[in-house]
Amino acid sequence: MLPGVGVFGTGSTARVLVPLLQAEGFEVHALWGRSEEEACGLAKELSIPFHTSRSDDVLLHQDVDLVCIYIPPSMTRQIAVKALGIGKNVVCEKAATAIDSFKMVTAARYYPQLLSMMGNTLRFLPAFVAMRQLLVEGYVGDIQVCDVRVYGPSLLDQSYGWTSEELMGGGGLHIVGSTIIDLLSYLTGHRAHRVHGLLRTFVEQNNLIRGIRRVTSDDFCFFQMLMGGTGSSGVCCTVTLNFNMPGSFVHEVMVVGSAGRLVVRGTELYGQRNESKCEELLLADISGVGPEVKEMPLPHLQGLSSMVKALRQSFQAHEERRLWSQGPVASAPTFEDGLYVQTVVEAVKRSSISGEWVCVEIMSQEPDPNHNLCEALQRNKN
Repeated sequence: MLPGVGVFGTGSTARVLVPLLQAEGFEVHALWGRSEEEACGLAKELSIPFHTSRSDDVLLHQDVDLVCIYIPPSMTRQIAVKALGIGKNVVCEKAATAIDSFKMVTAARYYPQLLSMMGNTLRFLPAFVAMRQLLVEGYVGDIQVCDVRVYGPSLLDQSYGWTSEELMGGGGLHIVGSTIIDLLSYLTGHRAHRVHGLLRTFVEQNNLIRGIRRVTSDDFCFFQMLMGGTGSSGVCCTVTLNFNMPGSFVHEVMVVGSAGRLVVRGTELYGQRNESKCEELLLADISGVGPEVKEMPLPHLQGLSSMVKALRQSFQAHEERRLWSQGPVASAPTFEDGLYVQTVVEAVKRSSISGEWVCVEIMSQEPDPNHNLCEALQRNKN
């Protein structure tokens, strides 16, 4: 028996997600938007019976047992933590800061029986599932280098909003780079321990964002990660993100090892062993999801479709709507993975400012918000 779904968000992901959920047999009972007009318009378009601009109206809806959160990062933590506290299963996008991510991890640990899953759809893309299996089987031998290139048009919204603000989670590093950081950890089985990065904002104003408004989020990012062991036993990763290329989209992930290489271009997997003379197609694009939509590149669209199928398989084996099985979503990123990713993102930002390599240190306890005040009071006493 599939759970009823409540969706937070009226952006491009929500527009694509709802039809995919409905196609897999989920009933979407409620939709939240930042305004009544936004929520009403999309609810009518997608045949959702209830809409609101009040978050509690969705979280307390009696028919909603699974909450999908696709809203600005600065709002994600509040909704996700509250949803888990009420007893809802949660699938959500990234938070804005490592502190927000840590609070989400704490809530997930407190309610382990509930599904708490980050929505990085690339983990579910068949090409990356196959790539990971081949890496485990030793197709490339010992993994040495990962090289990622993502080029595309601007990520900015039509008007000034969170995508324009670095502090609100906007920018190529946070929006796209975070999915790549998580993907590389999934593929290699390692986590980054040192990073070095460079962020730039080449387009600070455009025809829609001008006057006193300026874009602070990055539209170009290059960063390196050292993953796994130290010295020659580790994996070297380079990632280049460029969102100043209108009309085109390039998404290429290459893993090179001692015995060969694997590369996913778009949604297709290619490979070549050292003894081979040419590259071979290992997995063609046969998903049949449909054409690429304007709002979402094909790798993310097909990954999202596969993720929804996995959710259906996870829930359908149980008569109780809130119960789920780990197996079909075992590869999904957890809230703890989300904390790791956000920690790496913030380390890359610090590196871009300092120009130096930065160690990745994952938060183990929430910082005291009054730490500086307490230090000042202690100094005064002395």
